[in-house]
Amino acid sequence: MELIDGKKISNEVKQEIAAEVEQIKKAGGKTPHLAAMIVGHDGASETYVAAKVKACHAVGFASSEFRFEDDITEEQLLAEIRKVNENDDIDGLIVQLPLPKHISETKVIETIRPEKDVDGFHPMNVGKMVASLPTYLPATPAGIVELLKRYNIETSGKNCVVIGRSNIVGTPMSVLMSRKAAYGDCTVTLCHSRTKNIAEITRQADIVIVALGMKEFLTGDMVKEGAVIIDVGIHRVKSDKTKSGWKLLGDVKFDEVAPKASFITPVPGGVGPMTIVSLLQNTLLASKKEIYK
Repeated sequence: MELIDGKKISNEVKQEIAAEVEQIKKAGGKTPHLAAMIVGHDGASETYVAAKVKACHAVGFASSEFRFEDDITEEQLLAEIRKVNENDDIDGLIVQLPLPKHISETKVIETIRPEKDVDGFHPMNVGKMVASLPTYLPATPAGIVELLKRYNIETSGKNCVVIGRSNIVGTPMSVLMSRKAAYGDCTVTLCHSRTKNIAEITRQADIVIVALGMKEFLTGDMVKEGAVIIDVGIHRVKSDKTKSGWKLLGDVKFDEVAPKASFITPVPGGVGPMTIVSLLQNTLLASKKEIYK
């Protein structure tokens, strides 16, 4: 069993991005600029945005934060997004989810210009992904593909099971793994809360990607020997064995599954660090006008 070290790979990719940004600046080119909007004071959202800003500084990007109270109206937020759309200095915009219930996530996503949608959520960018056209790929699925690539994990012709069908991870992940591409070409089964006999399906899988949002859902009896296991879940649970009184668990019961796996991502330090790196890669593409000329 080999641990897939997302922290190590994310640092490698950041160094590559930083070197490219330095060359761009030396040549008198534009500094890539990522903007983040956050509504309210959700703890997890605050942590994510802070990590994204820190990552921007580490690779030489400019970054901006726009913070709003959770009583901002939907129309006011959409107006703020339109202002960023018109700001030529800002290359990429992310609006941190989840949003307060009175604001439509769909309207927010559709208001961001496709060329600045570095999260890869806009219907135009989703459509381009499905059609295998150059686009901004959703950050977490793109990060997972990068991990498979960097660890030279064979995917062509393999049976891949994706558990979870969210628009952010599960559904785009199933598309990427089935595409005619390097680190694609899988036969993909997409399982979800209505799937019957999930264990029978996962036991046939060469690659299992779990993005269900259920703590320790995938157990040892659900996987075959030598499977590649990618755990997207992250759950903070109380623990009397740590100084902080908390520990992080994934969607995979690690102690049971790891001994049977050929490769497995840990939680934390597996998929998580790659999500931010993918955002940086998309912002660099946006800055260079490589997708939308």
